[in-house]
Amino acid sequence: MSSAAAVASLGSRPAQPSANAPESAAPDYVYVEQAIRYIERHTRQQPSLADIAGHVGTSEFHLQRVFTRWAGISPKRFLQYLTHEHCRQLLRESRSVLDATYEAGLSSPGRLHDLFVTVEAVTPGEYKTAGSGLEITHGVHQTPFGDALIATTPRGVCSVNFVSADGEPGALEQLREQWSGASFRKDTAGTAEIAARIFAPVEHSSAPRMRLFLKGSNFQINVWKALLKIPLGAVTSYEGLAAMANVPGAPRAVGNAVGANPLAYLIPCHRVIRKTGEFGNYGGGPARKKAMLVWESAQAAGDGADDDSR
Repeated sequence: MSSAAAVASLGSRPAQPSANAPESAAPDYVYVEQAIRYIERHTRQQPSLADIAGHVGTSEFHLQRVFTRWAGISPKRFLQYLTHEHCRQLLRESRSVLDATYEAGLSSPGRLHDLFVTVEAVTPGEYKTAGSGLEITHGVHQTPFGDALIATTPRGVCSVNFVSADGEPGALEQLREQWSGASFRKDTAGTAEIAARIFAPVEHSSAPRMRLFLKGSNFQINVWKALLKIPLGAVTSYEGLAAMANVPGAPRAVGNAVGANPLAYLIPCHRVIRKTGEFGNYGGGPARKKAMLVWESAQAAGDGADDDSR
């Protein structure tokens, strides 16, 4: 499968793209995001499949199929993953997972970030000039979590930014603000392979490392490196991440660094939640963060769609 075809197939199961997957990932995620927002507003009523389907404007059968195709779980199971208690339990369980990760010196077997990613930071001079003389190529690609603008330089991937209501122009404007001294060139074909590797990773043992080119303070880059060690299906709190970054007394500053992460999903800032079990904020929107965590929880647990969808 070509890189472009791999990205186009992501609407099914992102970690296992199939030749039989739908051509566009966008319709599935649109239903998922609409359902998340409806469920959040009606959590106390515990909405039925019919209620959710009616709100998003599709049939119960189609909604069930979309969820099962997208995450491998039914809407009912999806709702259970969104509960506050599930998040608190996930925090408790993830502590032992993170301890084991550090003892082994590796990250998740599912992504092996320590082996998969090489981080290079800009020099102080490059930071000051905001990429002066650097050419950045970019392109927008469909992903399991909506369209994303991906940007790269000869020294590595420098930005992954989900497209918001402002569309591609708004995402590109954010990129230009981050690298105001650089020149920009659209090359969707050139960034397709990167998109495929981010959202449908191949076996990392045989693939070349993905290089990241990051512009941030030393503190921010330290926090972003710590984020790379959170395995698929695990979460941590801001306090836990501060400890991982060896700055245990600075959870608020760590939270600011998380919010400034320039590589959405690839550097998994969505895996940081509040110690109370609340999801917390996310630059790509709270619904997208919930969708990512639900999908990853289902994949890590090897969950399947339950029979009682209602």
